[in-house]
Parts: sequence; C-alpha cells; structure tokens
Amino acid sequence: MSTQRYQALASSSAFKTSLIVGLLVLGIAGFAAFNMEHEGHYITGMSNQVVWGIPHVFAIFLIVSASGALNIASIASVFNKDFYKPLARLSAVVAIALLVGGLAVILLDLGRPDRLLIAMTHYNFGSIFAWNIILYTGFIGIAAIYLWTMLDWQVERFKRLAGIAAFSWRLVLTAGTGSIFGVLVAREAYQIAIMGPMFIVLSLGYGQAFYLIVIGLFMDERQLSKISERLSRLMVMMILYGLAASVIYHLSNWLLFDARQFEHYLLYSETVFPLLLWGVHLVIGSILPIWLLRSGSGPIKLILSGSLVIIGGIAQFYSLIIGGQTFPMPLVEGYEATSSFFDGVIVSYSPSSWELMLGSGGFAIALLLIVFCLRLFRLLPVDR
Repeated sequence: MSTQRYQALASSSAFKTSLIVGLLVLGIAGFAAFNMEHEGHYITGMSNQVVWGIPHVFAIFLIVSASGALNIASIASVFNKDFYKPLARLSAVVAIALLVGGLAVILLDLGRPDRLLIAMTHYNFGSIFAWNIILYTGFIGIAAIYLWTMLDWQVERFKRLAGIAAFSWRLVLTAGTGSIFGVLVAREAYQIAIMGPMFIVLSLGYGQAFYLIVIGLFMDERQLSKISERLSRLMVMMILYGLAASVIYHLSNWLLFDARQFEHYLLYSETVFPLLLWGVHLVIGSILPIWLLRSGSGPIKLILSGSLVIIGGIAQFYSLIIGGQTFPMPLVEGYEATSSFFDGVIVSYSPSSWELMLGSGGFAIALLLIVFCLRLFRLLPVDR
C-alpha cells in the first residue's frame, strides 16, 4: 500500500501576492480599529437601534463558515471516505483560520478588547453568548488536536476519535451561533427555532466555498485536476441544501409564525434587502456558481465560483442581521406603537468605511494564517 505524501507551499507568486494583500488589508483594519476605539462608535453607521453592523455580519459569516470548512475532514474521518483523507489537513487549517478571523473582528469591535478577560473568567450560563465563548475556544482546541493527529504519525491512531469529536463540536457550535438569533424574541426576524439548524446547513456551503478558493490558489494544477470535479459536485449539493434551508426559513416565517410583514419587508419592499436576497444571494451567489461548476472545474472556475458563493452568503447574512434590526419591534402584541423614540419606525443603516475596513480584517487574518500554515507544514497532497 502506497503512503500518501504531502508538501509545503513553495515560494510562488500566489504565496507572495496573498502575503502582501493580507498584510496590507490587516494594516488598514488595524488602523480602523484604533480609530473606532479612539473616536468612539459614533463614526460608524451603527446606532442604539442597529447595534450589530457590517463588522458583525462579516464576523458571524466567518464563524459559521469555519464550521463548514471542516466538512472535508469530517467526511474523511467520520464517514471514512478515502478520497477525502489527503485533503483533511488543509480542511482543518482553513476551519481554524476562519474562526480566528471572525472572532478577531468581534474582539476589535468591542471598544474595550481587554474586557474579553472578564468574559473568559466570569460566565453567565444563562446567556447564549457565554456558552459561545466556550464553543468557539473549544472548537479551536479540538480542531488543533485533530490536525495534530493528522500531522504526527505517533498519535495517528487517535485521528478518527479526534475527527468525531471535531465533527460533533462543530455541529453544536454552529447551532449555538444560530441560537443567538433564535432566542431573541423581541425581533420578528429572529424568534424562530429553525435558526440553529439553518445555520448548520448554510455553513456547509460557505465553508466549502472558502476551501475551493484555497485549493484553487495554492494547489498544484496537476493535482487539482484529479480532485476538482468531485469537489465541484459536492459544492453544488451544498449550495442546493443552503437554498432549501433558506426557503424553509422564509416559508416558516410567512405561514407559521405570522411574520408576514417582516417577510414582505425583506423580500418585496423598496429597500436594499430584496435586491440582496433575490439578485445577489440567489442569482449571483447560488445560480451562477452552480452553472460555473457544472460547466467545468478548472482552478479559475473554482476560485470564481467560491468567491461568488461567499458574496451571496454575505448578502444573505446582511439581509438577515441588518434587516432584522431595521424592521420595527412589535412592542405590544396586536397593537401598533408609535412614539418619538423610533417606535414603529423603520430604521436606516449605512455601513461606514471604518466598519468595512475593520470587517475586512477578519478575512485578512484568515488568509494570513492559511498562508503561513501552508508554508510551514506539509498540508498539500502530492501523487494523487
């Protein structure tokens, strides 16, 4: 039986370009974080009505995608599929990098990042946010151990056990992230239990999209040609699953939970949200990538289709998170409440350049971590 060989990333043009772009974007994000902390959040588009802005959209999207990025490794170990086993190392690295990038954005947006120490040492177990601190740090630890079992032959016998633990933890993590919204009963967009399962399904496609971009950028084209077709079919399946979960969410709101006004606001109003959902998420982020992947699977198409899926996913999360906050809260059930303090009024929100710069830092951190790991460790399979 032949032994699978791996190699580290060579000092190629893709490596150098990714390093330069990542450091440049990270520097810009650091400047934005410093300025927001020094000046205050009044320079952003956020307010006491919209408290989660575009940085939170990016952060939550990265966190959810981190769970899905581990999908290849889970298929290899938990479901014992030999085809995916050589690709599992890179899958674990991408998952850890995305989660670190997402958490960094939230940390820098706190205004007082040092208060993270309080969140790490004083737990309110009645809060879903406190539980997520445990879930996020636990995921990084378990995924790192899983990666260790794949890199070190001395502990390789524990690889399947570590893979099962990582697979189980990622499901709980993603459901916990979705439950942050599912338990917010004050918002019509969020108060629905399907948010947890929907986030699990959505994570599969978005994490897979990041993985396709990474292998399209850094994997040898000869090796990529042997695996791209199968990964493309898997990506198409994940996109369709995500669309099905989104349809179930909107139908549940419309038919079962009497949130028809919000659904009309999200899907048919004269705001930006229908354009984001129908145009960007559905057409650009779902239909177009499926067409690209069905018509071929070269590195350019993998990178392009993965990028389109990510753009569509950000549009979906923006509509859900921002749209859910700009729509007025039902203060008294069955009645319409109005006052001088924005009650019953649709709130406007426009992300500032500072928020966009800060949010982009999460992607830069993830990219830099992936590039450094590819350069330091033997993660790319050869002789497939």
